[in-house]
Amino acid sequence: MLTGRKLALSLAFTVLVAVAFGVGCRGFFQRNTLESIAIQPPSLDLGVGATQQFSAWGTYQDGTRAQLTSGLVWTSSDTVDAPITTAGVVTGVNATSAAVTITGAAQGLSGTGTVSVIGDVTAITGTQSASTIAPSGSAVYFTFAGSPGPPDFITENDGGTLTITTADSYFSCTVANNPAGNPAQECSLIQGGSATSYQLQMSYPNTSGGTVTSNTLTVTVQ
Repeated sequence: MLTGRKLALSLAFTVLVAVAFGVGCRGFFQRNTLESIAIQPPSLDLGVGATQQFSAWGTYQDGTRAQLTSGLVWTSSDTVDAPITTAGVVTGVNATSAAVTITGAAQGLSGTGTVSVIGDVTAITGTQSASTIAPSGSAVYFTFAGSPGPPDFITENDGGTLTITTADSYFSCTVANNPAGNPAQECSLIQGGSATSYQLQMSYPNTSGGTVTSNTLTVTVQ
């Protein structure tokens, strides 16, 4: 039978062992830390006026993967054309010329996805201010109207892709307003080229993953 003194010593020893075991366990069983974050969907074409819920998935030290539901901070590289809420919902406001970066961050780590905001375009009609162009002369404006829109007029600045047949360093185009004040491609020519004409087409993506292409416009070198 334990005396009072021996019982006290035994209890003290038990407590010390328990404390030591607890410390040892905490040192042995390391916390399953977050190692990386991936954003879903990783890329997306989003129509003007449409919304998309983004989600963040974490990969942990032990190789497991789980959706992150708290402690996330969402940001968009374009808060005007593709703003995002604190819950990770992106809205397409205006058509963009380049992909917008969506970032989800937590615990000092971050992952990124991209979203391109595209307009409602099912047809493109191209017109031009002149049928001929002179070297070192005045520019010719090529206007590409989108239907039904937006965008009402498509240029390289809002996601359009301009293709020039027989493209060379003598013939160049930039985005500018045409004489009527509408967005267009302003093209000019310098001396030295051998091409007798240039053909232009504008293409634009649609939300189904395809591409809409304009009629072909031709300008003849004087």
